Amino acid sequence: MKYTVITGASSGIGYETALAFAARGKNLIIVARRLDKLEELKSKIQDSHSDVDVIIRTSDLSDTANSYKLYENLKEYQVETWINNAGLGESSSVSDQSLKKVESMLRLNIESLTILSTLFVRDYSHVEGTQLINVSSALGYATYIGSITYSASKYFVSAFTEGLAKELELKSAKMKAKVLAPAVTETEFEKTAQDVEEFDYKNFMPMYHTAKQMAGFMMELYDNDKVVGIVDESYNFNLRDQIYPILGV
Repeated sequence: MKYTVITGASSGIGYETALAFAARGKNLIIVARRLDKLEELKSKIQDSHSDVDVIIRTSDLSDTANSYKLYENLKEYQVETWINNAGLGESSSVSDQSLKKVESMLRLNIESLTILSTLFVRDYSHVEGTQLINVSSALGYATYIGSITYSASKYFVSAFTEGLAKELELKSAKMKAKVLAPAVTETEFEKTAQDVEEFDYKNFMPMYHTAKQMAGFMMELYDNDKVVGIVDESYNFNLRDQIYPILGV
């Protein structure tokens, strides 16, 4: 029994990615804060794919202590793929941003992602067929005025994961590390980032992808040997080798 772990699976890209992996018969460990949403996802999966085992774990990964607890709690399962999808945004200027929200964002986007990636690499880098996919952003490769701190957090995700991919390659490890970098995607992200009750993508965004489309791109990246899957300025999906320069090789 091998499992795919997906954090931030209660909605958006994580939710649709879980459905995409389930369609391939992959057993799942779905992680998020909202138990009701995870139970809804599990029910939907098992209605269509009764042979897929779905494990639910609730965890607030904006508290880094929970990252260690989550990983320890999953030690009994054999993990094939780990997807760090959980993330938080902040859409405001630096002078106006909420530092409480920024602290949570940095803990989630950077610290918990690094902790979970490190623990997974330590235990599984020698295992054939394993993959670590970290969800960054197109803003992890281009800074956007109005979301500078968010962009910076995603720069970390991109640089960390690209560097890790090269490090694993140099060590002849079996694991592959990859970065998914979406652009604007129709999820709950903007509501949270802007602290609004609803956000109308059709009226406010000239271009965007649906979460289901991004999950499809996730699967393309999963199936490919490239390190980066990034949405460009024309909203095309591109599979690429490392984008950041790698030194010390």
